Amino acid sequence: MFQLSGKVAVVTGAGSGIGAAIATLFARQQARVVVLDVDETAARRTVAAIVDGGGLAEARACDVSNAADVADAFTRVVAGHGRVDILVNNAGIAHVGTIERTSEADLDRLYQVNVKGVFLGARAAVPIMLRQGGGVILNMASIASLIGVPDRFAYSMTKGAVLTMTMSIAIDYMKQNIRCNCICPARIHTPFVDQYVARHYAGREREVLQQLSDYQPIGRMGTAEEVAFLALYLCSDEASFITGQAYPIDGGVLVA
Repeated sequence: MFQLSGKVAVVTGAGSGIGAAIATLFARQQARVVVLDVDETAARRTVAAIVDGGGLAEARACDVSNAADVADAFTRVVAGHGRVDILVNNAGIAHVGTIERTSEADLDRLYQVNVKGVFLGARAAVPIMLRQGGGVILNMASIASLIGVPDRFAYSMTKGAVLTMTMSIAIDYMKQNIRCNCICPARIHTPFVDQYVARHYAGREREVLQQLSDYQPIGRMGTAEEVAFLALYLCSDEASFITGQAYPIDGGVLVA
């Protein structure tokens, strides 16, 4: 079960964190993985780890907010592999602040990556999937798509857009055998979280990490690998009856 043998999977923002965990797991399940990241060095590190583990992967630098970059990346994938079976729109950036502490530049930056990036990735993948008879798109949303999260105005706005884009793609291409779902994580413990806390809360790292853990009623943050397992299911043939859905992975936040 959950094998991706013969499938070509493109994962954006896969140089670290959740994206790297998804790319690694997909390769372990026999997919040929294309790792896209704005940081090519990070993308190559992910690929090196995959190859060391016996998987098949390649790295490409790609700024998901740049239409030419995205189009070129997908053109190269098709030239090399002939198809795109899975797209995981994982690339994203964060922002902390209420509307009063969100500048126009902040909003534009979040929109460019978190919203436009998903749009450009899906827009590039859909025609390819139509030609080959189907495919799967998985977007990375957030529980901020579903509930109010304090001090996350701009971030929540973008992830709400990801949720509705997911539903729109699912309904528009259901009859063409293209499935589209999104994952809505609560707080996930990644290197980005550690770096952010160290930069903004120097000397209080342990206290702040505990606060982030306590936000989830289960008592801890999730792991990138746990998100990857859910991504694997949703992108596998075993989930062929599922489309247009938002899957929380939230440590009990939504039921508390």
